[in-house]
Amino acid sequence: MPLAAEYQARFEALAQAGPMPSLSDLPIQDARAVYRAIRPVDPSLPVFNVEDRSIPGPAGDMPIRIYRPAGAGPFGILLYFHGGGWLIGDLDTSDSVCRELSTLASLVVVSVDYRLAPEHRFPAAVDDSYAATCWVAEHQAELNGNGKLGTAGESAGGNLATVMALLARDRQGPTLAHQCLLYPVVDSDLSRPSYVDNAQGYILETATMQWFWDTYCPASDQRQDPRLAPLHAESLAGLPPALVVTAEFDPLRDEGTVYGAALEAAGVATQHINCSGLVHDFFATAAIFDCSRGPFLKTVDILRKHLN
Repeated sequence: MPLAAEYQARFEALAQAGPMPSLSDLPIQDARAVYRAIRPVDPSLPVFNVEDRSIPGPAGDMPIRIYRPAGAGPFGILLYFHGGGWLIGDLDTSDSVCRELSTLASLVVVSVDYRLAPEHRFPAAVDDSYAATCWVAEHQAELNGNGKLGTAGESAGGNLATVMALLARDRQGPTLAHQCLLYPVVDSDLSRPSYVDNAQGYILETATMQWFWDTYCPASDQRQDPRLAPLHAESLAGLPPALVVTAEFDPLRDEGTVYGAALEAAGVATQHINCSGLVHDFFATAAIFDCSRGPFLKTVDILRKHLN
């Protein structure tokens, strides 16, 4: 299927504006600023309540943002891990998605501001995310939870979401009811066809993924650790039901497809949605592009069914 018309028009407009530097060519603080500009907070998106607070983390206080839906509850709780290659992104860059997930799926969404590389390399993001997962599980009553807890994330956040499922299984808790993996990073192998076919021009580029890996985990001999590359886990059996969402014009498409098949082969109830015509990070446009809205609403429906 060809690239969705809305994205084609956006890319043509960007091309007319002149070349933009790759994120990997920028100082890290500038790269973070560019990503924040691409994914700004949109306070017009309705949500009943938003609360910023800090919880104990492995290296001190860790910021989280809690989104609560309207109604008496109790509600399912969704831990959300932002994308950005473990280097960029924060609570604000996932704010719009979290607002809509909370409102439309009637979930309490807890967004986690885990530590980033290069200041904090692997496994800092994993350690923070697991600490947040345990904290939310222990505070479900305070959060008006119904006892069902899920994880979700985009890209590197999808990596953390499924790594949390692996750690929860291997460390005997917390119990997770679902994992929602949105165009996730699940392997360090950048040679699959989707990395070649979509190497440039579609939001995420292969060179940028190489930069993410080299910065987050400089030691290449460690990159098959399942906490980095969950596709290399000894077993995927016993994990919670999964939704894996991939996009046709995304370097990460093939590894997500392989991971979904591996989960299913291990006996995990798995739904895989490959979104034709779409690119990496398309949830960022779910409020403005019709082509992104359909898969986003389907994801909302699946989360609602599993967690409420």
